[in-house]
Amino acid sequence: MVKITQKYINDAVWKACDTFRGSIDPSVYKDYVLTMLFLKYLSDVHDDKMEGYLKKYNGDTERAKRAMQHERFIVPEHSHFKFLYESRNEANIGELINIALADLEEANREKLYSEDGAGIFQNIDFNSSKLGEPRDKNTRLKNLLLDFNKDALNLRPSHLDGVDIIGGAYMFLIENFASDAGKKAGEFFTPQEVSTLIAKLTKSKPGSRICDPTCGSASLLIKAGEEVGSDNFSLYGQEANGSTWALAVMNMFLHGFDNATIRWGDTIRNPKLKEGDTLMRFDTVVANPPFSLDKWGKVEDKEGDKTTISYDPETDKYNRFWRGVPPKSKGDWAFISHMIETLNEHGKAGVVVPHGVLFRGSSEGRIRQRTIEENLLEAVIGLPANLFFGTGIPAAILIFNKQKTSNDFLFIDASKQYESAKNQNKLRAGDIEHIVTTYRDFTAGKLQAGVIEDKFSYVATSEEIQENDFNLNIPRYVDTFEEEAEVDIAAVQKEIEQLEDELVKVQKEIDQYLTQLMRK
Repeated sequence: MVKITQKYINDAVWKACDTFRGSIDPSVYKDYVLTMLFLKYLSDVHDDKMEGYLKKYNGDTERAKRAMQHERFIVPEHSHFKFLYESRNEANIGELINIALADLEEANREKLYSEDGAGIFQNIDFNSSKLGEPRDKNTRLKNLLLDFNKDALNLRPSHLDGVDIIGGAYMFLIENFASDAGKKAGEFFTPQEVSTLIAKLTKSKPGSRICDPTCGSASLLIKAGEEVGSDNFSLYGQEANGSTWALAVMNMFLHGFDNATIRWGDTIRNPKLKEGDTLMRFDTVVANPPFSLDKWGKVEDKEGDKTTISYDPETDKYNRFWRGVPPKSKGDWAFISHMIETLNEHGKAGVVVPHGVLFRGSSEGRIRQRTIEENLLEAVIGLPANLFFGTGIPAAILIFNKQKTSNDFLFIDASKQYESAKNQNKLRAGDIEHIVTTYRDFTAGKLQAGVIEDKFSYVATSEEIQENDFNLNIPRYVDTFEEEAEVDIAAVQKEIEQLEDELVKVQKEIDQYLTQLMRK
């Protein structure tokens, strides 16, 4: 039997999206396709396991069914893809899929429910008017079931050429949806190359607890785990958007991280990753938070003359903002403060930020100064523009380290280190290696203060940072000035004269044509 390869399955799942293209926005239909992929995978794994037990027990169905109760997932008969496929012509097919998902959640409560009792499918409705009028909706759902029933999407483990193929297909879909979804894509996906870079910069040791407090669909968190180089690590995440939280949970299962803890909720107002009444501490914290989030903090509910404050960062029960409270219209330092406060005594954090975080004043300036004075900041890395989905602005990565060994700071300007692609720029493997090697040389104490590589890297002392009023704007440290090429005045003059001669000739020709036209 020919095994199904990664490319083969990627092409097949992407083609299944044709059902929705042109009629429904990618930011909406991605949830339907990814959920169907998850359901199909669980169903096919169930069939593969059942077939194995039937062989083992010589066709004894009852013994095989009892054995299946101890498998990774329980798939009720009416939740199985095969049942839904056979029901594809029913007028209430959307409702049948909803019931199937609800029963699947109930049969696997420990895995598919959050600690608050929310099921991962509660934010998706296959009977929704988002899918069109009843007839159009039924046609789309029927086509979706037909596409996933094809041999190309037989997801039985025994048919696949590798254990990571399903997780790879899921990530492939998410990345392609992000490319199509425009501005909304930044809410659920960090480009793979950026995730790889952050994972390498914060490389976790075996046994580490790794967290992403704004995990989106968990692509960055998974990369950070994979960078460990062994299976000895644990993953934790929190995501505010319910639909995206569900994608993250499914993503973890499809990558084989069954023990990952992914919570649903607002990380700032309601952090869910706790031990007792205190915030959980981690060896590594990585994040790509929403840039300059407005209205991130204080919540006032007004009813008549009465005002109720349900959350106020000034009185945060976890004391995360003791360095200062960021402005209400820019939440960047709120997320950074949370990340630092959830590091353990030897923890490291890597966070993507807009460049304003490096130099804005007022409360942000005071928080930045205190963080620098604590000597937690280790590196500032400027990235190329147009790397991220949904925004063309350049961003930076900040690295914080609780076990920093020097009083110096590394600045890297990697804004010119990229490959230009059709829709957005990409970091190449060589670009990532250049940044990571420079950073690791710095942390190993191999780099002295001053210029390390012209127009690329610089090591600043704490005195320099202080002299610059704790401004971290990269051009203050890395000289990015490009001298203009010398102009050959004589050659330019000669070219002007040639153009003037040509202009005279053209003008004469025009005059001749006009004279001929007037004679006619």
